[in-house]
Amino acid sequence: MADVLTPRSPLQSWRERFAQLAPSVDITEEPFTTMTTLWVDPSGPGGAAAAKVLGVDLPVTPCTYATHSDSAVIWVGPEEWLVTSASASPVAQEQELRSAVAAHGGSATDVSGQRTTLRLRGPHTLDILTKGCSLDLHPQVFALGSAAQTALGEAGVILMAMDGTGTDYRILVRSSFARYLADWLLDAAAEFTDTP
Repeated sequence: MADVLTPRSPLQSWRERFAQLAPSVDITEEPFTTMTTLWVDPSGPGGAAAAKVLGVDLPVTPCTYATHSDSAVIWVGPEEWLVTSASASPVAQEQELRSAVAAHGGSATDVSGQRTTLRLRGPHTLDILTKGCSLDLHPQVFALGSAAQTALGEAGVILMAMDGTGTDYRILVRSSFARYLADWLLDAAAEFTDTP
C-alpha cells in the first residue's frame, strides 16, 4: 500500500504568532497556492492560446500582473509569467497551459512547491515593508496591478500590490526562506501592535 503524503506549509506553526498581531497588523499565509511558470511568445498564437485558457491577456508591461477570477498572471520577464490560482489543481493548470502553448513553442511547468504566499494588510503595511524593501512602494508609484521581484529583508520575493491605498500586499517567497521572512515580518511589525 502506498503512503499518502499530507501537504504541510512551511509556515504552519506561525499562524498563532501572526494572529497575535491582530487587529493592528494582519499577516496571513495563503498556503498551497497553485503556481505554474509559463513561457510563450505573447505576440504569437501561443500567447492567444494561453490567454484563452487563463481568461485574461498575458500582461506584457514589466512589473505588472493581471487577474481573472481567483487567478493572477504575473509578468516576471520577457516571454515569462508566473500563473497563480487559489482553486486550480497544480496538475490541471500545468496540463491546460502546456496543451495550449506547446504547439507554438511555449511551455508550462508546475512550480507550486517552490513558494508560499503571505498576505500583509493594515494601516501600517507600508511602514513595515519600507523597513526592508528598497522599492518606492507609494501607491502612486507601485499601484494596484504592480508586481516586482525584489528583496524584503534578505529574502527574494515577488511583491504584489493588491489595492490602491498601500494597505494590502501579497508576498510570494521561496519555501526555504519563508520562516526567515515570517520572523522578519513579525519583528518589523512589533512596534505597530497594540500589545505592550
